[in-house]
Amino acid sequence: MKPLFASLRFSPLMAALMLAAPLARAQSGDEDGARQPLWEVGAVALGVSQQAYPGSDQRIRRGLALPYFIYRGKVLRADRDTAGLRAIKTETFELDVGFAASFGSRSDEIEARRGMPDLGTLVEFGPRLRWNLGEGPGGGSWRAVLPLRGVFDLSDRGAHRGMALEPELQFQRRSDSGWNYSASIGAIIADQRLASTFYEVRPEFARTGRPAYEADAGLVAWRLGASLGRKLTPDWRVFGFARIDTVSGAANQDSPLVRRNTGATAGVGVAYTWLRSEAMSQD
Repeated sequence: MKPLFASLRFSPLMAALMLAAPLARAQSGDEDGARQPLWEVGAVALGVSQQAYPGSDQRIRRGLALPYFIYRGKVLRADRDTAGLRAIKTETFELDVGFAASFGSRSDEIEARRGMPDLGTLVEFGPRLRWNLGEGPGGGSWRAVLPLRGVFDLSDRGAHRGMALEPELQFQRRSDSGWNYSASIGAIIADQRLASTFYEVRPEFARTGRPAYEADAGLVAWRLGASLGRKLTPDWRVFGFARIDTVSGAANQDSPLVRRNTGATAGVGVAYTWLRSEAMSQD
């Protein structure tokens, strides 16, 4: 899972969803093409340092430790950053329904937003197309990912906050030493409603140094990421990831809530598999 924005408070469900993407990178390639257990139960611990949101000049540091459950059914999936139904799978294309999440934050803890409404705990839900583009350098592989998701605010009874399109080009490789590497470049594109959630300043919240601002639909940020992971034993694996977001050229770069054009996120974690099925997945 790759979350749209970071957080200062969270629920266990949102934390579990946010751990999905780093855990997926840790698992990618571990079995070297072999079939994997139908289900697994375990725990994962993760430490993260990141921007409060793209364009923020404040950083957030959090440590999480949570259980996880993976189910690799032919149609019903709770695997990697998918938690839903897989509609189509071929050697080239896969279409599924997936989730992503971003924790909420209290505006009194973000100087640029002080006195404004809090940013709620958001969950993204919708279809995702994955297109396998073939082999890459060093025996790696290329893949294009195109998720289109509705964004809903769990802090406000599931209120709809807009739509997000997050195209991404990914490269993955497993080294002879057992390390799994990945790199990606992508973009976050939001409709006007979602852009307003993060970058609009209504007249009643304007003050010195923070004039009123009407947000526009369009590019939110460019994103460059990398990760690595490795199995230490059949049950233990370690992983790490880093990401750079930039709002240079974004639709709302001129918002008074944008205080820094470029920011980084980094994290390290460890995962432990407690139980796994004897039955194997079909793919």
